[in-house]
Amino acid sequence: MEKQQSDLERERQYCELCGKMENLLKCGRCRNSFYCSKEHQKQHWKKHKLICKEAELHKHKPEKTNQDKAPDKRPQKKSPDRSEKVLTTNSTNSDTSVAEDRSGESNNAATPNGQTSSSPQKLAMDRIVPDMDKNGFCVVDNFLGVETGMGILDNVRALHNTGQFTDGQVVSQKSDSTKDIRGDKITWIEGKEPGCENIRFLMNRMDDLIRHCNGNLGNYKINGRTKAMVACYPGNGTGYVRHVDNPNGDGRCVTCIYYLNKDWNAKEHGGLLRICPEKAQFADIEPIFDRLLLFWSDRRNPHEVQPAYATRYAITVWYFDANERARAKEKYLTGAGEKGVKVELGKPSDTS
Repeated sequence: MEKQQSDLERERQYCELCGKMENLLKCGRCRNSFYCSKEHQKQHWKKHKLICKEAELHKHKPEKTNQDKAPDKRPQKKSPDRSEKVLTTNSTNSDTSVAEDRSGESNNAATPNGQTSSSPQKLAMDRIVPDMDKNGFCVVDNFLGVETGMGILDNVRALHNTGQFTDGQVVSQKSDSTKDIRGDKITWIEGKEPGCENIRFLMNRMDDLIRHCNGNLGNYKINGRTKAMVACYPGNGTGYVRHVDNPNGDGRCVTCIYYLNKDWNAKEHGGLLRICPEKAQFADIEPIFDRLLLFWSDRRNPHEVQPAYATRYAITVWYFDANERARAKEKYLTGAGEKGVKVELGKPSDTS
């Protein structure tokens, strides 16, 4: 691995494992991927090695293989550990969803479950599209209601309690040995796993919203998404330093986060998501229960998770722009999209 030299190059590079954008090292084999440390390179090698080999063969097409070189356990440019779901793009009907404005005052009448009564189409067109266009992010409170939210939280706690989470890489920066890059624990969920039925319901509701927004979110044509990343910050001051989800054009255009933290008090528990959009100095988002947050995934929205002093749960899904994702696959020889499970955007999602 080599130190990157050009400031211009640095603007387009990030650690494949944690997304950090500073003090990066380059894969000495494919020379297309970057890591913030040798530890992250080693941890990511299992997923990256096949792509790294493909890149090496692509570069030296006249040769059969690089037999005179031993495999140098290092990476190439692939979107960080995110299995995709493929979504077809039509518009049509769906089910219930909700909204509140960022001041916390509800714009809609609430149902007995605590969920507001706006249809997904109304929420998409009246709130999400205008807020994304104006601010670069949108906050929706009481998204699914207390009963449904508690069911999702039960699924997440069960995953956590049965050891399904893996460390989200806690590695100290060279410039400050006391500051961790990220301190969460994560697991990836497709929605078909036993005991994840409520998480699947949430993902379907997210898909419904995006279906109704599609064609109105900038110039994006959304046709796919990742699996759900379920994350837990275990407290003890763990957080995630400032970063950009998609600094390099890997196809992700919208980040969608659902929070599951009952009785969260930011003054006591910390854990704010501080987002620094282009059009505002910054915005602090509390990770309160049944709150949905959407924001642009690219460089318009650097963000950080401030230290959390209580267990903090969140579920994140990233949605892909069809054109950018196709370019990224061609450029970086990624193939995760073909492994996704198809979700029909032209049909209402399963409400069971």
